[in-house]
Amino acid sequence: MSTPKSMHASCVTISQLMQPEHANHHGNVHGGWIMKLVDEAGALACMRHAQHRVVTVAIDQMTFQQPIHIGDLIILRAEVTYTGRTSLEAEVKVVAENPITGEQVHTNTAYLVYVSLDKEGNAVEVPALVAETAEEKERMKEAQARQKQRLKQKKK
Repeated sequence: MSTPKSMHASCVTISQLMQPEHANHHGNVHGGWIMKLVDEAGALACMRHAQHRVVTVAIDQMTFQQPIHIGDLIILRAEVTYTGRTSLEAEVKVVAENPITGEQVHTNTAYLVYVSLDKEGNAVEVPALVAETAEEKERMKEAQARQKQRLKQKKK
């Protein structure tokens, strides 16, 4: 079994300027484009933790609290918050920043579940996750509760 890893070791940040091709005719970035970036950031954090490729198996509710506009810099910060035997949960926080004023607005947080795969495409065990701070311990506890709820829903 591999050595446990900290949450922080999986942290990934992606930043991208939103262009007209990312938006509708009102100037708001398409939700699907944001979801794509969220999935990529979450997958990268999980790959960094597992040191294997991963596939998305679930995306919890994603509610957009604020719009993202053309010209905004979208910043996605992803980190592993839960590990099972072969599965991982990534928390992805999304912020829109006006690159001229520096004003930032939190637009949403998403939780995604991935499964780690070996070269043959079989599920492979992942390193345990270690919470080092009180905040990380709380985030891990919340992630365990979300996973318990997902499994409960799956049985229905």
